Amino acid sequence: MNNYELMVIFTPVLSEEDFKTAQKKFTTFITDNGGQIVHTNPWGLKSLAYPIQKKTTGLYWVLEYNAPSSFNEQLKIQLLRDENVLRHMFTVLDKYAVEYNGRKRSGVPTGVEKAVEG
Repeated sequence: MNNYELMVIFTPVLSEEDFKTAQKKFTTFITDNGGQIVHTNPWGLKSLAYPIQKKTTGLYWVLEYNAPSSFNEQLKIQLLRDENVLRHMFTVLDKYAVEYNGRKRSGVPTGVEKAVEG
């Protein structure tokens, strides 16, 4: 099992209920195929750096999960088939990134703040 982070940009025309349904769809797909959800973080509506399909905003969602390495190809197919997904990006997390994300979620200082202040 590897650690991954998935960022998805959904079309901004989704209602709040549709946005939650889309999130539930992908989290269920991951758990049904042997993965485990670590953390989910819906960022909400944000401006895009450049227009995608003539849209200048998108609904952002970040998901951290554990899954076998062969699973990402199946998830990629599901993301590409969904017409509400504008873009997606997988990131493989090493042990330091997993540790950093865990400390960040729990509110423990990550060390980066001290370097910036000092």
